[in-house]
Amino acid sequence: MQTTLKTKVAFDGTGLHSGAPVSVVLHPAPANAGIVFRRVDLPDMPRLAAKWDGVIVSPLNTRLENADGVIVSTIEHLMAALSGCGVHNVLIDIDGPEVPILDGSAATFVRGIVKTGLTRLSAPLRAIEILKEISVSEGPSFAQLSPATSLQIDFAIDFADAAIGKQHKTLNMANGTFVRELCDSRTFCRSADVDAMHANGLALGGSMENAVVVDGAQVLTPGGLRHTDEAVRHKMLDALGDLYTAGGPILGRYTGNRAGHALTNRLLHALFADSSAWRWVNCDAKIAARLPGVGVSAADLHAVA
Repeated sequence: MQTTLKTKVAFDGTGLHSGAPVSVVLHPAPANAGIVFRRVDLPDMPRLAAKWDGVIVSPLNTRLENADGVIVSTIEHLMAALSGCGVHNVLIDIDGPEVPILDGSAATFVRGIVKTGLTRLSAPLRAIEILKEISVSEGPSFAQLSPATSLQIDFAIDFADAAIGKQHKTLNMANGTFVRELCDSRTFCRSADVDAMHANGLALGGSMENAVVVDGAQVLTPGGLRHTDEAVRHKMLDALGDLYTAGGPILGRYTGNRAGHALTNRLLHALFADSSAWRWVNCDAKIAARLPGVGVSAADLHAVA
């Protein structure tokens, strides 16, 4: 069955790139509504569906834009929380152009969603089953989807900074794995990159309170890392959020090597351009048990920093 939230839940913070205060309110939505953002700060409160074909390619975040130029950016952490908690329908009121960065992870969103709980709707849930391998690449970076019975994420990164270096992790995302293993992993960046972005008017809301900042072998963020491999875990979090713009849960294996938001979106474009590579399947109890978010409870949050 499809789900929505039992009650509304609100989050307040600042935008990573603008540094401006922003509020987000998640409302229950009816079956087949999907995930929709509503810019309540603008006349007529325009709506933007969180779908792959409405994403504008950006190396820094995932941004939606409609035909009138209305945007909602940095949606990936919230999308990951919705996917990882098994929320299929929600109306998201936002009073600015950017989802708040909070602590740089999805943990705050997850806590709010788990606290309010979910309602099952009287409508069947469909998933996107991957039927054959689809891949895209750019230089040494690539992203791939291949057949699997559940959503699996296999990710590898390689950074020159010794504080990150080479990291690789594979997880089956079923049964609360996202909540326990990934949701508290924060975005990360190099100290030199922060200085460069600030000089160019970007990441004005970025700080060591909402990102892991590294400089060579040093982790500059107070308190250090939440996980020794927090960087690759965050990349997996981003990938889960970006994949959820497919319009439903995915049954398949995602493999990413140095991949980012733009490459994952290109992968979805390639997937849906090939009708022989995927199909909709109705989720019976056996399939549903393998989806992200099924069985998530407050107990899963004990593993979260």
